[in-house]
Amino acid sequence: MRLDRLFSITMMLLNHKRISATDLAARFEVSLRTIYRDMETINRAGIPVVSFSGSDGGYEIMQSYRLDRQYLSLEDLYSIYNALRGMQSATGDTGMAELLDRVGALISDKLHDLDTSGMLLDFAPASGAKEHLRTLHLAIKEHRLVQLDYMDIHGAETQRMVEPMGLYLKSNAWYLWGYCRVRSALRVFRLSRMNRVRMMSETFSRRGLSIEDVDADRVQSGAAPCVCVRFRFQAAVKTRVRDEFLPDQLKSGPDGTILADACYYTKESAIRHLMSYGTNVTLLAPSELVDDFRRHIAEIAKMYS
Repeated sequence: MRLDRLFSITMMLLNHKRISATDLAARFEVSLRTIYRDMETINRAGIPVVSFSGSDGGYEIMQSYRLDRQYLSLEDLYSIYNALRGMQSATGDTGMAELLDRVGALISDKLHDLDTSGMLLDFAPASGAKEHLRTLHLAIKEHRLVQLDYMDIHGAETQRMVEPMGLYLKSNAWYLWGYCRVRSALRVFRLSRMNRVRMMSETFSRRGLSIEDVDADRVQSGAAPCVCVRFRFQAAVKTRVRDEFLPDQLKSGPDGTILADACYYTKESAIRHLMSYGTNVTLLAPSELVDDFRRHIAEIAKMYS
């Protein structure tokens, strides 16, 4: 996980005179581009990392710099500890448990000075996907193929053989991204749609791909969000609307209604989301989708005529 990797890289830089990007990429099993981004993130956090070119080049932290407990506040350290604890609980990663012990040792004698009741991070997936998450996390670490019995958004069930690259949590749902050997392309799989996950004995060599390549692949294949719509929601569903849309997508109306702008991958997914709000939403644009929605409603009405 990225937070774990950033912390580990910082510790390595503090304990080594100089280390190359290639060595770091091999150590953490990520691409060179990911290491370059990590270094930028560490620099932005205020830790002065210096890069050197040439055959003996690499990264090192300025000699005058030292990271100690005073650099991070007690609240900072506890936030890191709490995030790691949530990730360790979700993945069962024993290596992360060791990191938890190291961070915990920095704050154990100071916890009485801190109110720890106000924050709890639970990253465990909903439903029965917790074992899937742990299996996939182990398969990623060991570079082992996984076989998925997977149900797509239309309900079609397929069996996939996947080279798992990484996991990420978005909008309260866990996803796996990796190279699907059935489709011969990068794909994203939602854990809640996996009926079975089997880790195979066969290993694979990790491809030079990153999570950013998933979005690039979607754009090239025409699978990027391409249906942009505008809704007007009634005040009765404002809580749900705020749960499901980003703040910059929303605008309050003078009559208490809420205007929302959002983009979907397909018009079908837009209509499904629209239908779930019943009479508490009005579709305003685009006009062609309004026409499609009218036909959709008419087809439903025929079923009950």
